[in-house]
Amino acid sequence: MTQKPDAGRRKKSILDRIFPVEYDFGAMLTTQAEKTVETVEAYLLWLKKIPLEEPHHLKAMSERVDAMRYEMENQLKDAFSTPFDRQDIYSLSRQMDYIVNYSSETAREIYAFGVVPDATIIKMAGELLRGTRWVATGVAAIGSDQREFDRAIRSARDAIHAIDDIYIESMALLFQTEDPMDAMKKREVYHHMRDAGRALRATVDILHHVVVGIS
Repeated sequence: MTQKPDAGRRKKSILDRIFPVEYDFGAMLTTQAEKTVETVEAYLLWLKKIPLEEPHHLKAMSERVDAMRYEMENQLKDAFSTPFDRQDIYSLSRQMDYIVNYSSETAREIYAFGVVPDATIIKMAGELLRGTRWVATGVAAIGSDQREFDRAIRSARDAIHAIDDIYIESMALLFQTEDPMDAMKKREVYHHMRDAGRALRATVDILHHVVVGIS
């Protein structure tokens, strides 16, 4: 009797062809994206809890994501021989890490400066979370669901534009305040929240470039 092929054997996905079998970089990126979402979500929840507590937990979360990224970098050195692919994956991981770092560091500044989170800070953090969630969706969809991936890219970019709009409109109002010291403190926070948005923008651009390059 002729033996049938193994029913569990499937064609390799695009990610399988790019990433060596010994290191599952697709899973690593997906996990890092999920941890990035968790950190930004924790940051937003922290902002809404008044009075604020020192954000030790955000610093710890940031350090854990840093450790994940360092481990990935070490494995990239061993597993990749194509500079193009290696650079894209490294850059994607690094930019996601920037989002986490900005969230943690901005929380530390808010606490140290004695800033009470206002509607602007809350809204910018909310849009950062929305965009980061879509990044996680996009990372998970690489090579498996192009329609979902495209939707994730568009939605993440909507959040990025919202961060920029909130920043510009709020800075215009801030310049009209009669309390210059409060304005200076909030300006620093607004600026660093926008930096987090820029890291999100870079993440989305690299993510899109990776898929375009392997299509």
